[in-house]
Amino acid sequence: MASTTSNHVILFPFMTQGHLNPFLAFAHLLERHTQFTITIVNTPLNVQNLRNALPSDTTIRLMELPFDSSEHGLPPNSENNETLPGHLYSTFFHATLTLEATFERQLIDICRRDGHPPLCIISDMFFGWTVSIAKRLGILHAVFLTGGAYSMAGYLSLWLHLQRQKDSNEFGLVGYPETFRLHHSQLDGLIHLAHADEPYFLSLKQQISLSLGSESILCNTVEEMETTGLELLPKLFGLPVWPVGPLVPSLIEPSTSRKFSRTGKEPTVSSDQCVAWLNLHPPSSVLYIDFGYQNHISTLQMMELAMGLESSGKAFIWVLNPPMEHEESVELRPEWLPKGFEDRMKERKQGLLIYKCAPQLEILSHKSTGAFLSHCVWNLVLESLSLVVPIIGWPLQIEQFFNSTVLVELGVCLEMVIGVEENAVSREVERVVGLVMGGTKKGEEMKRKAIAISEMLKAAVRDDGGEKGSSVSAIGAFFRWINQRKMLE
Repeated sequence: MASTTSNHVILFPFMTQGHLNPFLAFAHLLERHTQFTITIVNTPLNVQNLRNALPSDTTIRLMELPFDSSEHGLPPNSENNETLPGHLYSTFFHATLTLEATFERQLIDICRRDGHPPLCIISDMFFGWTVSIAKRLGILHAVFLTGGAYSMAGYLSLWLHLQRQKDSNEFGLVGYPETFRLHHSQLDGLIHLAHADEPYFLSLKQQISLSLGSESILCNTVEEMETTGLELLPKLFGLPVWPVGPLVPSLIEPSTSRKFSRTGKEPTVSSDQCVAWLNLHPPSSVLYIDFGYQNHISTLQMMELAMGLESSGKAFIWVLNPPMEHEESVELRPEWLPKGFEDRMKERKQGLLIYKCAPQLEILSHKSTGAFLSHCVWNLVLESLSLVVPIIGWPLQIEQFFNSTVLVELGVCLEMVIGVEENAVSREVERVVGLVMGGTKKGEEMKRKAIAISEMLKAAVRDDGGEKGSSVSAIGAFFRWINQRKMLE
């Protein structure tokens, strides 16, 4: 199709909250700083949630792709993988591949209606099939990486060049220095089980590979924060990279962040209850603990974490999910925690235990919250640091280890050493919590550096009439590059 001037940008996130959130924040950033027509594409229930979260005066458009989860062997109304148990993730991923034909038909309709194709498609890395659609319709394409540059470079390199190492516990990554080594314990379960003939592995690897056939990469990071990662990405994959983060809804559009933080997951305790409990404690004295929905520690580690928290004497809010040996739907069981633990914590006002889901933003933004014990998933890291809350790192899956490495180097994270001796976890928890929150020189230094990083993150998305922030400038440079490419067609 012949292309003429267009200002229509299509955004297509994967259907999980860790991807929908940064895409939505990016749409708000584009709406604020450009004159583009912006359309977010997704399935009906996700579109409904997006619509409910958007301000009434928004210009952001939404486009539905029909999707019936029951037709794919999924529970009814399953359009977001955070609502699914782990054993259905592969089924869900394969179901998303069926969106290709409908997406292409709707794009053709847009081309006919407008008389020309959209300016570009910005799609998730798990929707590699959108690259070939873009090429067929004469639309430029960018792949959007919702994680940090360093972790995404490692994650993509690992998937594209994965070879099962049988004789060594440690191995390197293609494109990384010879001194860089990964241990098998740092890989998530999916990669551990990856076989050349496993359908889920093949499909995932294929989509990641196809996505890197794009013309460019947008990454949810900040230039000043991730110089090494931003050097690795173009070196490894031969594509220009634009750092357009931090795509944190609470920084860019606070009203949206409270309405659209976790689709399908309502907090099991009210914000008022959490705030009232936090108000009982001095500034920066409470540790927040949350490993999310899809990351689980073992039963023994949960028991040890509880003992370490109690021994530390520090106040905490802990969001509990079932340990890795149990399904996500299992109710909280007393045997997962030390006998009488919850009653003692309640009586002493030392700990607030919340099962399944908490009002995270309200907790992290409260003045009494002093540190975040986290698995180091990127979106939560950015949100925590934007609110000047240092990190205690307990990474559980591959990209989280990369993120933790970056944070430790920035001086805003202290990673716990969790090795094969699970019964030593309690001592490590007590040690690290004491270092970060015990009024030590290390804890004070982490707080100072968190303040500096918070200012850096805020400055990156600033455009108040003066000098533009680095991410706002990157967005401008990306679209100038897009328009130059269009002129050459």
